[in-house]
Amino acid sequence: MIQNNLDKKDYELLHLLQENSRMTNAELARRIDLSPPGLQKRLRKLEDSGTITQYTALVDREALGYDMLCFVQVTLRRHDPEAVMAFRDAVQDMSEVLECYHQTGESDYLLKVIIHNRRHLEQFLVNTLTPAPNIDKVRTSLVLNEIKHTTAVPLHIENRFALAK
Repeated sequence: MIQNNLDKKDYELLHLLQENSRMTNAELARRIDLSPPGLQKRLRKLEDSGTITQYTALVDREALGYDMLCFVQVTLRRHDPEAVMAFRDAVQDMSEVLECYHQTGESDYLLKVIIHNRRHLEQFLVNTLTPAPNIDKVRTSLVLNEIKHTTAVPLHIENRFALAK
């Protein structure tokens, strides 16, 4: 677990980067009232601590022809360490799987999957997912409409630092 020793400027910096990670360092420094070297020092601290894990571009899946978003629940047959690792390793090689979560409840894993069309979904389920090691059950749900989609972690700068005053 990451120790949170962040101050208000760190939170402001994280907020700005989540809005637009291509903002120049000069603009970031100006917006949070820091010198460019001070900004660089804070960025390095946030990266070294693991608070900032990477910088990336968000790509619209539909612009690339991935018209279907699915959530797939997977239940494993066995739960011994070797069987679990075999499934996890197989998922790493499935390019359609954007996210995979080990969870509690009726299924063992929840996969977020993007697919071009129904034929691609059938191919993925029949030729890619179900042959993976140790699978017992697969349940697929198609997303009809994305109501909320964000990658931004809520920071609540105002609430966190209002108590400190």
